[in-house]
Amino acid sequence: MTALPLAFLSPWMLGALIVLPAIWLLLRLTPPRPKKVDFPPLRLLLDVVAKRETPVKTPWWLLLLRLALAALLIFALAKPIWNPPPAATAGSGPLLVIVDNGWAAAPDWAARVAAAESAILSAGDVGRPVALVASADAARDISLSASDAAIERLRVLSPEPFTPDRRAQIAPIEKFLAANPSADALWIADGLASGEGRAFAEALAKALNSRQLAVRVEPTGSARALVGAENSPGSMTVKALRAEAAGLEPIRVRASDLRGRSLAEVDAAFALGARDATASFDLPVELRNDIARVEIVGAKSAGAVQLLDQRSKRRAIGLVTGATADVAQPLLSPTYYVARALRPFADVREARGQGVAQAVDQFVADKLPVIVLADVGALPRESHEKLAAWVRSGGVLIRFAGPRLAAAPQDELSPVRLRQGGRILGGALAWETPQPLSSYAADGPFAPLAPPKDVTVSRQVLAEPDADLPEKVWATLGDGTPLVTAERREKGLSVLFHVTADTRWSNLPLSGAFVDMLRRIVDLAGSMPALGPDAQKAAAGEAAKDQLAKGVAAQAPATRAATLPPSRTLDGFGAFRSPPATAKPAPAEGRPFATQENPPGFYGPPDSGIALNLLPGDASLARLDLSGLRASVAPIVAPEPTPVAPWLFVLAALFAILDSLIVFLMAGGAALLGRRPLAASLIVAGLAIGLFAAATPVFAQGAPDRKQAVDERFALEATLQTRLAYVATGDFEVDRISKAGLEGLTQTLAERTALEPGTPMAVDPAKDELSFFPLIYWPVTEGAATPSAETLQRIDAYMRQGGTILFDTRDANLTGAGPQGPALRRLLDGLDVPALEKAPPDHVLTKAFYLLTEFPGRYSGSPLWVEALPPAEDGEERPARAGDGVSPILITSADFAGAWAVGSDGSPLFPTSSDERQREMAYRVGVNIVMYTLTGNYKADQVHVPALLERLGQ
Repeated sequence: MTALPLAFLSPWMLGALIVLPAIWLLLRLTPPRPKKVDFPPLRLLLDVVAKRETPVKTPWWLLLLRLALAALLIFALAKPIWNPPPAATAGSGPLLVIVDNGWAAAPDWAARVAAAESAILSAGDVGRPVALVASADAARDISLSASDAAIERLRVLSPEPFTPDRRAQIAPIEKFLAANPSADALWIADGLASGEGRAFAEALAKALNSRQLAVRVEPTGSARALVGAENSPGSMTVKALRAEAAGLEPIRVRASDLRGRSLAEVDAAFALGARDATASFDLPVELRNDIARVEIVGAKSAGAVQLLDQRSKRRAIGLVTGATADVAQPLLSPTYYVARALRPFADVREARGQGVAQAVDQFVADKLPVIVLADVGALPRESHEKLAAWVRSGGVLIRFAGPRLAAAPQDELSPVRLRQGGRILGGALAWETPQPLSSYAADGPFAPLAPPKDVTVSRQVLAEPDADLPEKVWATLGDGTPLVTAERREKGLSVLFHVTADTRWSNLPLSGAFVDMLRRIVDLAGSMPALGPDAQKAAAGEAAKDQLAKGVAAQAPATRAATLPPSRTLDGFGAFRSPPATAKPAPAEGRPFATQENPPGFYGPPDSGIALNLLPGDASLARLDLSGLRASVAPIVAPEPTPVAPWLFVLAALFAILDSLIVFLMAGGAALLGRRPLAASLIVAGLAIGLFAAATPVFAQGAPDRKQAVDERFALEATLQTRLAYVATGDFEVDRISKAGLEGLTQTLAERTALEPGTPMAVDPAKDELSFFPLIYWPVTEGAATPSAETLQRIDAYMRQGGTILFDTRDANLTGAGPQGPALRRLLDGLDVPALEKAPPDHVLTKAFYLLTEFPGRYSGSPLWVEALPPAEDGEERPARAGDGVSPILITSADFAGAWAVGSDGSPLFPTSSDERQREMAYRVGVNIVMYTLTGNYKADQVHVPALLERLGQ
């Protein structure tokens, strides 16, 4: 063996070196130097005389150059390669080969097999017996065999999907080395400290005593792992691990579903000196919930795969509120506490800028598994049917009570019948003291929870005491009334909290029990709603199991299954396979990591089983420490051999070019170049003269969209100035009065207030944008058609966003049974109208600008109906009281527009039922209504109390 790692693939070509002396003799001769001869034209034949040519001696340096050229060609034809000597153990005794075949050996498994096979073949060539040990196999006695038999066993080995327990192999290895004192050992290690790597190396070196221990391990390690997959609110994140804090290393991570279809691939990178990196999948929650497998592309090991089950899914929840959107304080929002309670474990989608019906239709169309309705009363018939069908198909509907639900008619969306009439327990029916949360149903989802001691309820919606009511109760108050009821509707579930979602009726939203209760309800949601046949069968099976469990729970609760059989497991390379015969069922609650008995994979049914991963979420990889041991450490794979011949051919070509140039100069080439004139022919590469054609681009523009132009003009007119609006009914006379009435009110506002509104505008709720107007006057006509479902959604959205609609039947009827009563009911049918009441004396409307005691129009004595206010607190004495926002609906029959209407000369168009004093009061009512819609309930603030009391003479 030479000191240099140089070998020749064709060494016989080196025999050509013996011809170098002959080449030297031949190259000594060179042609004579050319003689300079004048060429006069008259003595041409006399001076040209042939003379004998004599050679001259070749210079020694040119001869050396030519010999080097010949030697380079000979060496190049011998095909030299630069290759370090192969790793091999020295010795004459038996050879013990230990191969790590855990998951960390999978990425470079072929190289490990090749290294072990080379060592075994080398031992066989010199007649050494071989013993082969796989660290991930069960420990057993070690025996010697011929190299051929060891090779056969080596070739059937494969990586196992778990970390090998090397300590278990120490006892049989020590026994073998004691029986074979001349044996050497070769350990092809995976490079990780896990599996008692350091202790195994120390025990192996000690057992060998002074004999040779060779360790083959990759310098930087090839094992990469994934742990800690987390479906966070914005993305799916997973952490990648490596054992060596090396340089910058980019990786690519792929996410796929249960069928193996790739959903996304993202790039990540280990930073310089870092041992972990984070990959993030910024996908919609629906796609993130379909992710069942995350893997490092190209890693090819069970550790580089992270499996996800139902526990990793993040459900999307639609949140709809019946309250208006002009809530100034977020803590007063009906959905604030629900959203905060759901966001840690679900993606909450709040309906913003939409009406209740529109939001419900959108969430049903998006196939969300859970929808929450906070104080939502009546729904349009079409939306109600869609929501009911969605529940029956597997959706979970969570409803919270409130004034709107209390005022709405009974529907099938509630799990129980609610008491009609005085359904809200409050006011005169209130408890003397708030009732505590008493207990949870033993067979309900809240059973494992402990009832909180600090939750109290002051008001609630009561349920009718039907015979099946006890079966539907999940939570009960101290007096036995239900707090939470639920009912299964085919595949779905309807749940009702009999209190509000905010703190008006109870302090439940402020407690931790609120979060736990919502989480357990959301966990009941399945994959909904488009369940395939397999999923439907699985759901039916789960329902049957539930019924069976209920039937046998009291008799033999301990007989329930506590383990799940394996359905699909991973092999050492990270590929799915059928469970091996040695795989055992896994605990239903899941283990932190896989073992030899429970390899990584899916256990139980595909839609409701668990995923068992190789490493726990807090795992880390550490490098195997071999410092201080008597061992020769070398890489598993030797560097690739580098051919030297191409470089020798290149060098020979350069020598040949140099030789030709020297010969040319020695033959008089320099003198020849001096005699010839310098070539002055410079070639121009190209003419860079371009003609720039400045053509004006012509855009094909058709005629402008007339509808778009109309919409833009309408938007500009409506937004450049604050304007009042009226609904165009199609009746010329009614629309003329509405326009004249709002023009009269506009003039009054400009004269008496700081507001200077623009000219009133007519709107069509079916096509015009309503959000531009703070107040819309809607005259009710007898033949008014029922609005379409789309129109009702637009109206509902306008009212939710803070707009106010003033419905005027104009019939001076005090009971609502007048000629316009049926028309008004048709208009309001399908709208989620809040509970209404006659404007009380302490309402902000009575003090918004003028102090009023009644609300006359062209007719007097008609009440003004507004959204019902919450009851006054005990001991509260304030001159003005209001809710959290502006009432979205006002109803009257006093014909306000008729009283406000003026002609072109400013004179009234219609007489009032009394005198001009009534018209003045009607104008004041109009001013108060506009101020109320623009400024809200600020007059109810405590800062205005002294001024109001002074004006009231109190």
